[in-house]
Order: sequence, then C-alpha cells, then structure tokens
Amino acid sequence: MSVALPLQAGIEAISSGVNYVWILVVCFLIFFMQPGFALLEAGQVRAKNVGNVLMKNMTDWVVGVLVFFIFGAAFSAMIGQLTTPGLAFDPAGAFGYITDPGAAGWIDWFFGAVFAMTAATIVSGAVAERMNFTAYVFVAVAMTAVIYPAMPGIAWGGTGLLSSNGFIGDALGVGYFDFAGATVVHMCGGLAGLVGAKMVGARAGRFDSNGDSQAIPGHSMLLAVLGTLFLAFGWYGFNVGTQATVLTAEGEFMGAALGRVVLNTTLGMGAGGVAAMVVSAAWQGKPDPLWTANGLLAGLVAVTGAVPHVTWWGGILLGLIAGALVLPTFRWVVDSLKIDDVCGVFVVHGSSGAIGTILIPVFAAPGVLSAGVGTHLAMQVIGVAVIGIWTVLASIVVFGIADALFGLRVSDAEEEEGLDSSEHGISAYPEFVGDSGAGSRSSGAVSADGGRVETDGGVATDGGDNE
Repeated sequence: MSVALPLQAGIEAISSGVNYVWILVVCFLIFFMQPGFALLEAGQVRAKNVGNVLMKNMTDWVVGVLVFFIFGAAFSAMIGQLTTPGLAFDPAGAFGYITDPGAAGWIDWFFGAVFAMTAATIVSGAVAERMNFTAYVFVAVAMTAVIYPAMPGIAWGGTGLLSSNGFIGDALGVGYFDFAGATVVHMCGGLAGLVGAKMVGARAGRFDSNGDSQAIPGHSMLLAVLGTLFLAFGWYGFNVGTQATVLTAEGEFMGAALGRVVLNTTLGMGAGGVAAMVVSAAWQGKPDPLWTANGLLAGLVAVTGAVPHVTWWGGILLGLIAGALVLPTFRWVVDSLKIDDVCGVFVVHGSSGAIGTILIPVFAAPGVLSAGVGTHLAMQVIGVAVIGIWTVLASIVVFGIADALFGLRVSDAEEEEGLDSSEHGISAYPEFVGDSGAGSRSSGAVSADGGRVETDGGVATDGGDNE
C-alpha cells in the first residue's frame, strides 16, 4: 500500500506558504521605495529644507501605517461593498483584518499598507520648501485614511465600482485594468500633490513680476539620481510583487506571468529614460541627468498598470511615450498653469499613470481583452476620470480644511530661513548652510525641477528656457 508523502499531500498548503513568503519579501522591497523618495526629494530641494523633506517622508510612514491599520484598510473595503451591486454592506466585516492574525488578515493588510504609503509620500515632493508641517501631517492622515483607500476599494479585489462586478464594470461588461496602481496609487498621489502645490502657492522667487518661471536650484544631483535608482529597485517589488501567486494550488510555477511583468517593468523603465534623455537634449542642447531620471520613473509609472496585460513592444512604447512627455508636460504645468510642483510629481506620477493606463487595450497581449478594444478603452477612460475626479475633489477639501485649521503655508520669514530651522530647529548640513552657503538660492548648481543652473556668469535654465 502506497503512502502519500507530506509534500504530495500538502501541495496546496505549500503553495500558500510560498506565495505569502513572496508577498512579504516584495513588501520589504516596496518599503525600500521610502528611502528612494526621501533621497530623490532631498536632492531636489535647497540644503536648508532637506531635514524637513526627510521628516515628511518618515511621517508618511510612521503615521500612515497606524492610520491605515486603524481605519484606512476598512474604509477601502466598505467602499468596495457600497459600489458593488448585490454586495452586502458589512462595516464589522471590513474591520475583520484587525483581529485576524492569519495570512489573509495581517499579511494582506501589510501588502495594502505599503501601497498606501507610496501614494501618500508622493505628495511631499510637490509641496516641498513652503508647507506648514502640522498641515502636512493632517494631509498625510487624510491620504492614508480616506483619499487613497477609496481607490483600491473601487478598482481592486474583484469588487468595487470599476471592477467587472461593480456598477460601471457591470454596465460595460468589462473590468478596469490597473494591475499595480498606475492610477490607483501613482495618479492619485500625483494629482493630490498637484492640488496641494496649487493651494499652498509657489515658493518665493519661483515666478518673477511678469509671471515667468525662475529656476530654484536644488542642492544635490547625486542624491536625486541615487533616489531614482533606489525607487527603481523597489519598483520590482511594486510591479513583480503584485503577481502575488508564484505557485498555484496545483503546484504550477507561474513563470510566464512573472516573466512578462518583470520584462515590461524593465523595458518601460529603460524606454522612459531614453526618451527623456533624447527630448532633453533636443530641448536644451544637452542631455540632462535629472530629466533622464524623471523619464525613467515616468516609464515605470506608465507600465505599472499594464505589465501583465501588454506585449513587450507595448511596454517599450508606453515607456517611450511617458518619458518623451515628461519635459513638455512639466513646462505646461509651470508656465501655463503657474503651479510650482517642486519635484514634478504630477508629470512623473499623475499624467504618466493616466496615459499608460488608458492605452493598455491598444497594446494588449493576445487573450487579454474580453471584449472589443473600444469597449475596454471606454472603461479605461472612465476609470481614469473617476479616480481623477475623486482625488482632485477630495484633495481640495482636505487641503482646505488643513488651511483653515493650521494654515497651509509657513511665513515668508520662515520660508527664507529654511524649514529645517523654522519647523524643526535643526540643520541637515550645519557646517556649510549659511547666508551665502548651500541654502541660498544663488549658490546651487542643480535645478530643483530638472534643469541646469550656471551661476558663474552663465544663464540659469529651468528645463531649457532661458530665465
């Protein structure tokens, strides 16, 4: 008589264990994006504001995880319940993860939490160098409690407004494609940042008396580019990790699915960087490292929602489109909208996420689409519009409340002094920040928004325009 070996008898338990260990590993990778954001933003601000940027990035995490555990994750579940026909509204069930130590409780919550922290952190780069810290903490709480959690609630998990089972998805007969959050996470954060940058106002000196933009140097190209590469490393967890099933209950290794996701992530990243490099060279006369870095990130954002759904050449094209649009879109935000988005978060995360997600059906791999391209395109456009409208309106309300309660902006004197000193009583670079040191506007050699600044008799340039 043959006896089943434990491995043969428990393949389902083994596959579940492997998958959840994989989820934990990729969550740790996604957490590594937090120092990436910190370095990227720190490099693009003046030295007198570096400590404030770092403080905001740490606050996003330490405050955000508590808020998302206590309320945000449950709010997401309740939004899914309310926007899915026939699904009972169960608030008690929505909070069930809090008392569930099993993998489907606490590990699944952690997987959602690292995505929530990414969306929240994006905002800090747009409002850097002039926003009141207390007001920022209020916004971070709102981002992780309500603004972001509504997004996975309507789009992910098989329930919610935009899923195939939701009100809109059911009406169109198809669900919304956004695999790892190009719009659910990145566009949400990018639009919230844009609203915040508009409402808090431009930094002193960003626009002259005629309304023309003036470059404000950041203090470290090195930190900005290192931060970009840290983010790219963490992005493999973000995208490839969302392919959470690596071993099926039948013991099948999901190598093909993982391969497509990692390939499109890598190709989109490369294409975005190359496109931005070429456009910056054509626009400014020389290839610019910061524009290239922003293009790399834009390419990653553009394919984040698409990686399992599009062909490899589709991944390249999405990256190329997003990277090529980084510089001209940034110029439009600054020169036409007159919004001082310090780190270009709308360009990298907002518009790139929207474009990449809308175009998924155009570049879809065989067998991905369940209906005609036109039907899926309509769903993608509607989904981007719904997420965009919610984010903009909710952000206006939250920033408005923060302004009424605390005041969004520091005083002119505090801004001139630097937020490290005025908000935290410290200096990130105590040995060389002074009236004529790295904290001053005239001393740096890196534009905070991706341009070059020559200060020894040259012309300051902001993305290529002589200013």
